[in-house]
Amino acid sequence: MRKDIHPEYRDVVFQDMSCDFKFITRSTINSREKITFEGKEYPLIKIEVSAESHPFYTGKHKIVDTAGRVEKFRQKFGAVGSKTAVANG
Repeated sequence: MRKDIHPEYRDVVFQDMSCDFKFITRSTINSREKITFEGKEYPLIKIEVSAESHPFYTGKHKIVDTAGRVEKFRQKFGAVGSKTAVANG
């Protein structure tokens, strides 16, 4: 292999911000933040969802208010560029 062309492959701590779950794995991802975990310092990568907080793995489903989001969008932008307005009109 050629030298100095591959990223550094090292241990990294990923932290699920929604439930404060941390785990170590190996990665090439860069991070400016560091964390001391199990007595050793590692680069820290913050994530929003992991197996500890994902509804598929936990069985806890969150209800998303998609109807409210659609109505809010329609109030903000109206029928500008809407295909349904053209089809109905």
